[in-house]
Amino acid sequence: MELKRVVVTGLGALTPIGNNISEYWEGLKHGKSGAAPITYFDTSLFKTKFACEIKNFNANDYFDRKEVRRLDRFAQYALVASDEAILDSGVDLNVVDKYRVGVIWGAGIGGLETFQNEVIDFAKGDGTPRFNPFFIPKMIADIAPGNISIKHGFMGPNYATVSACASSANAMIDALNYIRLGYSDIMVTGGSEAAVTQAGMGGFNSMHALSTRNDDPEKASRPFDANRDGFVLGEGGGALILEEYEHAKARGAKIYAEVIGGGMSSDAYHMTAPHPEGIGVIAVMKNCLENSGLKPEDVDTINTHGTSTPLGDVAELKAIKKVFGEHAKNININSTKSMTGHLLGAAGAVEAIASILAMQNSLVPPTINHDTADENIDSELNLTLNKPQEREIKVAMSNTFGFGGHNACVAFKKLDE
Repeated sequence: MELKRVVVTGLGALTPIGNNISEYWEGLKHGKSGAAPITYFDTSLFKTKFACEIKNFNANDYFDRKEVRRLDRFAQYALVASDEAILDSGVDLNVVDKYRVGVIWGAGIGGLETFQNEVIDFAKGDGTPRFNPFFIPKMIADIAPGNISIKHGFMGPNYATVSACASSANAMIDALNYIRLGYSDIMVTGGSEAAVTQAGMGGFNSMHALSTRNDDPEKASRPFDANRDGFVLGEGGGALILEEYEHAKARGAKIYAEVIGGGMSSDAYHMTAPHPEGIGVIAVMKNCLENSGLKPEDVDTINTHGTSTPLGDVAELKAIKKVFGEHAKNININSTKSMTGHLLGAAGAVEAIASILAMQNSLVPPTINHDTADENIDSELNLTLNKPQEREIKVAMSNTFGFGGHNACVAFKKLDE
């Protein structure tokens, strides 16, 4: 069967460097850091005292009091980002066939704050199992797509993907395939995360995964720099409206880009560490190229996973060199996590949006905070260091990898009518 073409017709974002798409792009192109001291709780006893929180977000501006009590922050972020994307798409919800509109959403952890607070409250009690009746429905990862569909009446496929930091990239690939195969006309997809909590910070600190650059938080996320010391935890959400091309064209929708393919693979190596030679990453990019009908030399930019960890950054760049050969030197490689921090399950969506906006604006956002070259990284690679670079982008790829060895890669193309 002939696969349907799939395009992006709506975008929404709630990030540490901007609370909507316009603000997010401004932050990206100006190399804004979202890292700052944590405001949500007392960090005096924590190894890491900073994160990339959402700034100036008040749930009461978006939800009534009952809704605020029933929604974990990760679900609030999902609803805010998806509402922006749906509005941006211009789709008429009174006309569209809602049986052919679905929601596939990614979250690596889900309602961690809700779980943490309920368990703390229980432990403080006398052992009587008193729990909030919303404990479970606030916590579970699939409540985010559930709430999006309930709000808008979308009755197509609806579920959550959970693959740690690859979650929303896997969600996008699933959404792409539902439309490609003709099962849906429109899919709301993306991801959200809200793990800046005592449990989140404490857990990642115990793994020695987080940067501890407490004296200079804004410069702590420094992918590819020789002095990187771990990632900076971020939070937020990103949403994309994927739509069958003829369906979008028939209603006169604006089209940001075509989604031309996705790849998946597994490292099958270690719970948390990447394979040092990046064999799973090599496989996922090759799979994405094949699935997209691309040759290596077609690719203009790659938004890397690039978390700012000593092992991961080197392994990913080795893999890029292996897959793209000499052409790797012609690719603008960047890591927008240098600005947003690591949004865990939301990273794939937020970074895919960055790739699409870069294509729209012919401008590759920078990898900020780079001061010292790493001798383990090929100096001929263009890592788009510290300043944005103008470039016409016809094809962009976005890499996302998760604990457990989950790898996902999504490819976008400037629309070719």
